[in-house]
Amino acid sequence: MSGPRVNSFFLGNPSGVNFSISLSPRDEETGKLQRANCNGSKRAGDWNLDVTRGMNSSKVTVSLARNLELCLPNATDCCPSPLCVVETLQVLACHGSVVLAQLLIQAEIFTNSSFTGNVSENATIIPNQAFQPLGSCPCNLTAGACDVRCCCDLECTPDLKQLFSGSCFTGVFGGDVNPPFDQLCSSQSMEYTPEWFPFLCVQSSLDNTPFLGYFYHGSTSTPKVPSFTIPLQTSPGKLFTGYRQGDPIITEENEYFTVPQRSLAGQCVGNAPVAYLQGFDVKCLTNLASYREGLPHNVRINSGTADFIQQNVIYRTITDRGRFITGSENLHTAEVLCQNVTFAEHYTFAWKEENIEHINVTVFLGNLCDGEILTQRFTVKFLSLQSTNGEELFENPGYEVGKPVRAANINTSDPLGSLNIWQPAGRGLCASATYTPVLFGVDSYSGCLLEVGINEDCSFLRGNVTEKLNSLIQATHIGKRDNSSYSDRNDWVEIIRVDPFNSDTNVSIGSFKGFCPDIPANLNIHIIYAEVGAVEGIPLEHILAVQISYSTVTWQFQCGLGCRNSLSFLPITASVQFIKVPAQPPPPRTRYHRIYEEFDCDRNDLCWQQLFYPFTRFYTGEPYSQCLAKGLLLAFLVLLAAIMSNPWFSALWKR
Repeated sequence: MSGPRVNSFFLGNPSGVNFSISLSPRDEETGKLQRANCNGSKRAGDWNLDVTRGMNSSKVTVSLARNLELCLPNATDCCPSPLCVVETLQVLACHGSVVLAQLLIQAEIFTNSSFTGNVSENATIIPNQAFQPLGSCPCNLTAGACDVRCCCDLECTPDLKQLFSGSCFTGVFGGDVNPPFDQLCSSQSMEYTPEWFPFLCVQSSLDNTPFLGYFYHGSTSTPKVPSFTIPLQTSPGKLFTGYRQGDPIITEENEYFTVPQRSLAGQCVGNAPVAYLQGFDVKCLTNLASYREGLPHNVRINSGTADFIQQNVIYRTITDRGRFITGSENLHTAEVLCQNVTFAEHYTFAWKEENIEHINVTVFLGNLCDGEILTQRFTVKFLSLQSTNGEELFENPGYEVGKPVRAANINTSDPLGSLNIWQPAGRGLCASATYTPVLFGVDSYSGCLLEVGINEDCSFLRGNVTEKLNSLIQATHIGKRDNSSYSDRNDWVEIIRVDPFNSDTNVSIGSFKGFCPDIPANLNIHIIYAEVGAVEGIPLEHILAVQISYSTVTWQFQCGLGCRNSLSFLPITASVQFIKVPAQPPPPRTRYHRIYEEFDCDRNDLCWQQLFYPFTRFYTGEPYSQCLAKGLLLAFLVLLAAIMSNPWFSALWKR
């Protein structure tokens, strides 16, 4: 042990076991330790023995009760030398006079290294570590004491070094701070020395070692913590010039205006910025424990011209909580904790050109109790002040992927239409299914279950299914663009309908009970679009045509177990497929098409087109300037050889 306290454990039943400690002097003749007996006590010299008994084990603590400070002049009760205590202890566990266990402790304890004298004002000179090693003995970690296995530690006496002389630390950590490097002529560390090594080796002193000079004295800078702020209108001479589509809306504090939105992972993010002219309608699940309040409604918004506008907030109370509470736990009424929270928030931004004119906010409040799951709804809508007759104008001359497809009923008093697919809920029945709009560029497939009886009339079933499918398409035309105007007929394409097969024969009577063929159970919506151009690098995509068709199936009543059920389910589906076509059809091939195989490098071994390939722009192995220079040099050498091989050149040379 090297400290004033050490712990050990005695395993076994401690009842009837006596513990004792004793000093074990060595025999002067043999040098061996004298064996102790069970008559010892729990104190021997400056050592104390403490025992903490347990059920099946006992903790044995041996501690030193003396001062470990180094003696000052005319001082007592201290250590005369740095090696203060060198003693051998024996701890015995006896049952009567029988020794059950024996613990031998070799104690070598040094004085405490804390300094209590006068502090000198002379500063320690640290050498330049670029030219001299900073620490000549890196393994010397303890001041005033010998570090085991550190042979370069000057505080280790020769007697202590003999204990670990065969296991000293090697390398730089062990004190070899200037090891010979491989390029040194006297170094033999290389396993395979090349023959030219004596001609290129380095003859240098180890003081000029390549391991030095790895330090760089550079200036440090304080890192700047990024924040969700935008350096807008910070300079008085630079005003905010307005919003563009997709820009985040800024508050008076120069921060983002945030409303909870759904991320790509499907989770709701509470501090998501609202983008200009990009509305959304999201639903987020929460409970009372995880409920968090959003941005306060008294925050003013930057209108786009460095002016700030206040939100017009209307608060309402939810009366029908069943539309928002999706689940609850069975708790006693007396134990339920309820809180008034936000159920829904609807934001309406009135905009004109690049500025926001005003903001209307409708907040629905209600009580949320502990154990209930709340479905919050957040909507953001942008309305243009330039619209006429309640019509909303859009700045986007094309469609964006993920935005609803615009539909209309042309030549009617109310031109607003819809193109939807099913969004089943609960058991997936058509009676309880809701609608969700068709999104541009997103292929979709949905359906629901229709309850059909065993005595169902086939004609009535076909009409009922057709009516269910037609309810998804409440429109006669589809907008070519996202900003199609209801007053311009050229902005819309007519929906091409392929009517389903209609059979007038009722085959569900007689022996064909519960069997109906040609049921139009599948609705197929094909939307053909093309990329017609680009604005500022953003492609413009227009819808060219829309076709609606039906696929028929044969319905047969499913009996089930024992045919006790009189109802069966008929799945009806709706699929949406977007088909992209080129904006201009490719040029048709002529009737007579000649194949020039003799000039095709992929079909012939000899390719004349690649004869001067290194001198063309298609060769990228070297810079074109180098290839051109080498080509001119080669041409000059060929020309020179041709001139020198001419007979008249030989005659001229002889003259």
